Amino acid sequence: MEFKEAKNKFVQTWGALGSQWGINKTMAQIHALLMVSHEAVSMEDIMEELQISRGNASMNLRALMDWGIVYKEYKAGERREYFTAEKDLDELAVKISRERSKREIKPALKVLKEVSSITSDNTAEEKHFVDQTTKLYDFVLKADNMLDKMTEYKDNWLAKLVVKIMK
Repeated sequence: MEFKEAKNKFVQTWGALGSQWGINKTMAQIHALLMVSHEAVSMEDIMEELQISRGNASMNLRALMDWGIVYKEYKAGERREYFTAEKDLDELAVKISRERSKREIKPALKVLKEVSSITSDNTAEEKHFVDQTTKLYDFVLKADNMLDKMTEYKDNWLAKLVVKIMK
């Protein structure tokens, strides 16, 4: 397999996986392209490589920067904007985990807390509903807390040691 073919296959596959991770295909493809590029890439080059419009590129680059996994770079004497992706895979995983928690888990916890706190007329159906949604809330909260602890490991020397041993 030639380099160009391998690069295209990676970008396309990463794009397809993106929808399973909660981001759109184009956003994931842009991220993949930037992640494997050895230098910053201009928006025009991204548009050409992925055959997407300026608006699509701009919107998805902005979203990736909001996630904290793509950065804008300026080159002296250039009017174009250039972009690069987070290359540290540990840092990338931490940023994605934190963002997904903020966008998906925290809102779900809010809803679960609200629906499990209803005043019940003590019917079997209502008791079961409150019981199940309370259990689900507790489970999701524990999972979110564990995720928070795992993403804080970079600031914690003991967790760093444990991660180093596991590698």
